[in-house]
Amino acid sequence: MSRSTVAAPESTSTGPLAGVKVLDLSIALTGPYAVALLADQGAEVVKVERPGIGDIARWIGVSVNGMSAFYLACNRGKRCIAVDLATDAGRQIVLALAATADVIVQNFRPGVIDRLGLGYEAVRALNPEVIYCSVSGYGPEGPYSHRSAYDTSIQAYAGFAANQADPNDGPPTFLHQNAADKVSALYASQAITAALYARASGRGGQHLELGMADACVSFLWAESAGNEVLLDSDGSQASSFNAGFQPMRFLDGWGIAVPTTDADFAGMCKALGVEGFDDPRIATVGERRKNRDVLEPILDMCYAMAANLTQAEAAEHFERERVAFAMVLSTAEIVDDPHARAIGMFTEFDHPVVGRARLPRHPTQFHGTPATLGGLAPALGEHTDEVLAELGLGDRIEELRAAGVLA
Repeated sequence: MSRSTVAAPESTSTGPLAGVKVLDLSIALTGPYAVALLADQGAEVVKVERPGIGDIARWIGVSVNGMSAFYLACNRGKRCIAVDLATDAGRQIVLALAATADVIVQNFRPGVIDRLGLGYEAVRALNPEVIYCSVSGYGPEGPYSHRSAYDTSIQAYAGFAANQADPNDGPPTFLHQNAADKVSALYASQAITAALYARASGRGGQHLELGMADACVSFLWAESAGNEVLLDSDGSQASSFNAGFQPMRFLDGWGIAVPTTDADFAGMCKALGVEGFDDPRIATVGERRKNRDVLEPILDMCYAMAANLTQAEAAEHFERERVAFAMVLSTAEIVDDPHARAIGMFTEFDHPVVGRARLPRHPTQFHGTPATLGGLAPALGEHTDEVLAELGLGDRIEELRAAGVLA
């Protein structure tokens, strides 16, 4: 299958969340990305933005005609209304939407949404079955709960920056992406679908409160906190077992082999023409761990031999020996990679604001209830009139717009 090219992503009613109504009060990345995944899966989403400036994500990074790539990717498949939540009329509009929503997502600092009169208790009084997801930097409790939080500050707090540092003497290193935001979005979307399942099982609606710090510590802890998990360990090994992996330099680029198992280690050495891998002192993972003085020269030779190969030659050798490996690709290179093209990983489409655009497909293939990209990212306030008409407020649109409640 070649890379998919279509006029535009179409909203789907076949996805697993078809019929679920989501009210998106969030901005930037974490909440919007979580909701975009729900839209891919068939949910009907109305996003509320401030008149004038809208979601700050509209203005960050690469943009065309006033819409950023960031906003387009995280707000696909949504309808947008521009409403001033600081006005009584604006709050009443959002409460009317909340009264029939299945899911609400917001990422204000703790307490802000309550002061706006749109917090969980206010919504629950109208809609007891609602799934209300609140995302914040540090959660609703504790001495840091009041702090503003951005991706980089959470990377610092939750251990990402320390984990990325050179284990010997390197300074903290931040990922060149909003990993903390996206990790939190994945936890949020999973929690929302779990809560929807619980409600469908008769256990009612509920409030979900997610701290980005909690999400990122949980994410990191799985394999990067060994000494903090096993409190009786002797501390002789680094907490993160991935800390020692280094890329290989080939004649025409970079790549990496991942010799996790004994077979991988032997295969890597064979692929690169390096002898000595069958020495009993390094033949097993346990022995390699104990005999680093024997292992290090073998690894150094692997890297030296890799420098004599092209990426294509190395790939052929690694595949022959069934070694886990990959070549280092940039985002520009991924879109034209043979595997990505063969599976239709990307969809190209026309957008009325930005022109030609490309997004990756929804990563999970639902063979019974297909998920697709949920549609185009909206212009600010594009659907205000349409949504208000659905609420029975069509005859008040001009009045509300004149009063500054609507964009």
